[in-house]
Order: sequence, then C-alpha cells, then structure tokens
Amino acid sequence: MKSEIHPSYQKVKVTCACGASFQVGSTSQTDMTVEICSACHPFYTGQQKLVETGRLDRYKQRLAAFEKLKKTEAPAANSQEGAAQPEKSEKKTSNAEVLAAAKKVAK
Repeated sequence: MKSEIHPSYQKVKVTCACGASFQVGSTSQTDMTVEICSACHPFYTGQQKLVETGRLDRYKQRLAAFEKLKKTEAPAANSQEGAAQPEKSEKKTSNAEVLAAAKKVAK
C-alpha cells in the first residue's frame, strides 16, 4: 500500500434525529447527523411510524378539487348536445391548466 495517498480513517460520532448516537469508522473529518437509525427504524423496532403525512393530504385535496372541477365542466358539455362537436384546431385544457385550477379551488 502506498503511503500518503489514502485518506485517514477515524471514529466519528453519528447522531440521529431521534436522539440516539453511536460511533462509526469513517474518512469524514466531522461528526454526522442522520434522519433515521436502527434505534428508530420501523424494521428494527417493529413499530410503524409515519414519517411524512403532508403529501398525502395535499394530494387528496388536489384530487377532490379536480373532481369538483370535472363535475362543473360536465353539465356545461351536456347542455351543448345539439351543438357541433369541437374542431381539432380548438385548444383543449392541458394538465398544467387543470392543476392550476385545482390549486386555486383547494386554497
């Protein structure tokens, strides 16, 4: 092994968000912080722990707003049954426009 080309290997302290701390060998010069460790991970503890619930709630709100938007657009389309079918050159609502409208309704 060549000397002076390999990084130094030392013990560093790892601190978890749950408060547990332990030492590991690393080439890092500073202490580390982690979000989840074996002391709080559901696989090791056997307990289910919800880490993030906000995304699901936001998705459900957007989905409900989208469904509400679809319901309001459907009667308008039914009232024009005798009217001619829209031409292909007419612009249809894009996904971005639907999401923007759903966000406005959700707020």
